[in-house]
Amino acid sequence: MVSGYRQLRGKSPVQGDGYHARMHRFSNRPLALDCLRTFEAAARRLSFSAAAEELHLSQPAISRQIKGLEEALGAQLFHRGTRKIELTIAGQTLQRTVQPALARLDTCVRQIRMTGSRAMVSVTTFPSFASLWLMPRLPDFERAHPHADLRIAASDRLVETEDVELDVALRHCSADKVPAGAVRLFGEVLTPVVSAGLADAIGRGHAPRLSQPADLIGHTLLEMDDGHSPSTLLSWPRWLSGCGLPHLTPRRWISVNYTHQQVQAALAGQGVALARLAMVHDALARGDLVEPFGLAGRRWAEPCYWLVPLVPPGSGAGAVQRPEVRAFADWVLAQAALTRAAIGDVADPEADAHAD
Repeated sequence: MVSGYRQLRGKSPVQGDGYHARMHRFSNRPLALDCLRTFEAAARRLSFSAAAEELHLSQPAISRQIKGLEEALGAQLFHRGTRKIELTIAGQTLQRTVQPALARLDTCVRQIRMTGSRAMVSVTTFPSFASLWLMPRLPDFERAHPHADLRIAASDRLVETEDVELDVALRHCSADKVPAGAVRLFGEVLTPVVSAGLADAIGRGHAPRLSQPADLIGHTLLEMDDGHSPSTLLSWPRWLSGCGLPHLTPRRWISVNYTHQQVQAALAGQGVALARLAMVHDALARGDLVEPFGLAGRRWAEPCYWLVPLVPPGSGAGAVQRPEVRAFADWVLAQAALTRAAIGDVADPEADAHAD
């Protein structure tokens, strides 16, 4: 019995070196894209017939492709019932990967077909930065690079830096969370702002005075509340605590999800916004917004703005960016230098670069 037990634990004659070599080749064999498309349609529709209709194939052809895929994977993907099919655990696992991967592939193909040989730069950033800082400056880039198309993907979702569809990320985070290779654009400065109309009403005595932070008790405060912990660093309570007024209660609060909504409400005269100076200094320069406390109201906060070049996976550390991507990155850095000068940020962005 002991010798038999040892034989079971040891390498059987069937599972010799040749067996493991064959299994290694089998496990690394790529799957056919057609089979994955067939699986995705069947998994989404939970019907071989519906998948056949969608893909313009016969039902037997769908069944053969699914069976071939199962044999290639060595796992059953569907429970086949009399009237319906259901995904197995293996099928659910495969679907979670295949569905977004095919969607990204289709998006990439559409972009290539639309642009043809035209140069394109794909940029990801968060909505408020796109609305308040990036978009107003884009005409300058377009004049200098008329043959480069831009795709701006504005989302609060933090995308993976290995996303092959994207070229550049513009992010807002603390230095300890920034990806490798990022270059600092400028820091965060908070300042209370009101519309020119509200400032005029205050000056004429038609609205409560606003000459010192304690006067905020008579005004509506526009607060950004996006549900993320970093927003607490940019909040009114934190700013008021820094002024020695942790318990000040304003006349009213208005909370919004995005910085650009906060700025829009301020421009409409609906209250006092605690604005990000880098986002509103153009409006301040035009006179559309006013800082009621001047320079004395400005406070530095921890997060910074960063440019992150996104190098496709497998490109290697020495990969060279496409000319249009490099041109866009250089343009962003030049615009950031102007913003730093405008907000009084004297830090050298190259000194804060995070290399691999």
